[in-house]
Amino acid sequence: MLTVKESQQRFIRLLLFFIVITLPWIAGGIYIHNNYNIPESGNVRLVNYRVDTVPKVDHSKFKILQQKFETPQQVTEACLSCHNKTDHEVMATSHWKWTRPYVTEDGDTIELGKKNIINNFCIGVSSNEPLCTSCHAGYGWKNKNFDFSISKNIDCIVCHDQTGTYKKFPGKAGLPVDKKTVFNGKTFLPPDYNKIATNVGMPKRQNCGSCHYTGGGGNNVKHGDLELALNKTNRKVDVHMGIDGANMSCVECHKTNEHKISGKLYTVSSQNKDRVSCEQCHTPAPHNSSILNSHTDRVACQTCHIPEYAKVNPTKMYWDWSTAGKRNPDGSLIVKKDSLGHLKYHSKKGTFVYETNVKPEYVWFNGKARHYLIGEKIDTSEVLALNRLQGSYADNSSKIIPVKVHRGKQIYDAVNRYLIVPHLFGKDSTAFWKNFDWDKAARTGMASIGLPYSGKYSFISTEMYWPVNHMVAPREESLSCIECHSRNSRLSAINDFYLPGRDYNSYLDLAGKLMILLSLIGVAIHATLRIVKSN
Repeated sequence: MLTVKESQQRFIRLLLFFIVITLPWIAGGIYIHNNYNIPESGNVRLVNYRVDTVPKVDHSKFKILQQKFETPQQVTEACLSCHNKTDHEVMATSHWKWTRPYVTEDGDTIELGKKNIINNFCIGVSSNEPLCTSCHAGYGWKNKNFDFSISKNIDCIVCHDQTGTYKKFPGKAGLPVDKKTVFNGKTFLPPDYNKIATNVGMPKRQNCGSCHYTGGGGNNVKHGDLELALNKTNRKVDVHMGIDGANMSCVECHKTNEHKISGKLYTVSSQNKDRVSCEQCHTPAPHNSSILNSHTDRVACQTCHIPEYAKVNPTKMYWDWSTAGKRNPDGSLIVKKDSLGHLKYHSKKGTFVYETNVKPEYVWFNGKARHYLIGEKIDTSEVLALNRLQGSYADNSSKIIPVKVHRGKQIYDAVNRYLIVPHLFGKDSTAFWKNFDWDKAARTGMASIGLPYSGKYSFISTEMYWPVNHMVAPREESLSCIECHSRNSRLSAINDFYLPGRDYNSYLDLAGKLMILLSLIGVAIHATLRIVKSN
């Protein structure tokens, strides 16, 4: 039987032992708590941020702009009479060429871009130029014979119009209408070129958005994070573009040098240079927490700060061309919409799936992508990735980024085993949207790119990766730790590294549970023996 003094000494020793064992855990918990408790107030750290300013010029004072303009090309010629080297700058850009240098897996450098890439929206430009080039920064690209060296065909005003009245017309090869025209319920009027020419300036959101918001056939169809709502939105949709937030324009991030705009779309061509990053303004260590700052080495800012996209209007997530061509018994087109009014079937284009408030998928990305090239053989037993983003945990230049993955089914040559560029748009008898004949559309389209067509076609599942960079949420709505560090992690598809909270081993879990159980049994036995002895 222990004396009172001996019991006290033993208790003190046990207490000291407990403190020594648990102190590191307590200290670590306090440290983690303090570092993860990010203040909701305070200024965001910014460096190298400035608003581009250009001395204002009253263009109405220039005599050359007082003439009566009949065509947009005449406006361009007037612009170039003063800006006499700008044409050479513009014609060296990807906005004009629709290509940029791309290094293939064999090490060859080719010109690759929207001009000659295949996507899983409207598929390809060749033989469909008048419609596709409605968003070209030029006039008159209606077939493969377009002369890219004629400077008067540069469209200056699509980027610099400040009146908001200038519109290109779909299917008119980049030109506006020359008379009042109603199309798809919208009215297009001939531009007042004199008014526009005397009211030009730095590009606004609506200038950039006139093409980038509506690619793929409608508002927010392609990107999911770029749409008409951003012209006038709030900070909950996008903290940078919200009029109650930073109220920034596109060119404040996408800096420009000699008309070459920084940033690029990795769906059409990839180069690991002239990229736009959050760090260019926010620094690589923007948080008050050192733990969060350590994440930025391998996790892009967008990953935590864009929890969802397509916040206002839906974006297209799936497009199945194989179902296109069906018509009503009377020959009229079939058009179906879901309960929310989103298009789900159209005879011309097939079946669609639209979604809003979409959680991104996540991939490693090092600034490069592997693009499918026209004529490449495909493995028809697998889903074909048209632009596989490159990167991995083992690649220290890679970061986890959020992406929209657009999936669909599109036509391919069943014998030659390569994708087909179909002739979709036109009034001729082989255009699919005219006569709904895939065979004829394939023959004309493949002839336009100089590849043989076997006469047999089928459809293959494809996917495209669209990096999500816009619709940045307010800081207080960014992802919490548990969104990734849990069994239901958002990063479940990235499994080439160990992620605490997500990853586990069933044997180790069992061993841990057994150790806890044995510890409890040991405590129970010890307590029982003490009670028995004390009696």
